[in-house]
Amino acid sequence: MPTLLIVHHTPSPNCQAMFEAVVSGATAPEIENVRVVRRAALSATASDVLGADGYLLGTPANLGYMSGALKHFFDQVYYPCLDETRGRPFGYYVHGGNDVTGAVRGIESITTGLGWRRKAEAVTVTGEPGRIDVEACWELGATLAAQLMG
Repeated sequence: MPTLLIVHHTPSPNCQAMFEAVVSGATAPEIENVRVVRRAALSATASDVLGADGYLLGTPANLGYMSGALKHFFDQVYYPCLDETRGRPFGYYVHGGNDVTGAVRGIESITTGLGWRRKAEAVTVTGEPGRIDVEACWELGATLAAQLMG
């Protein structure tokens, strides 16, 4: 059964709302035979990444960059997963108070280095997520999971 790994750093109510919407989309009743694994960024391992067929990443934008937790995740898995995960699909969401540009640039740079392929439009939100933002997160989760259905 294909596995979607959701790696997230969820320190705020805004990030939590986005995370819950992503999980809801990825586990919607229409999604069949896809296992969804959720890992906090500080506890996700190279084994988790190697055992998954696709990835969904979530982070706040902190001080102009992705969270330290998500950066730590990338630092831990980059070389052990580099050759084995090339070409795998991924997507991501970022929440920021007023700017997410640096976080987006960092995620795009690292995933390009890994050879992952973004298969859904990134969801970026500044301020409190509204209904449209939450729906976009749901769609993000559903899109990534559906692509793994085959």
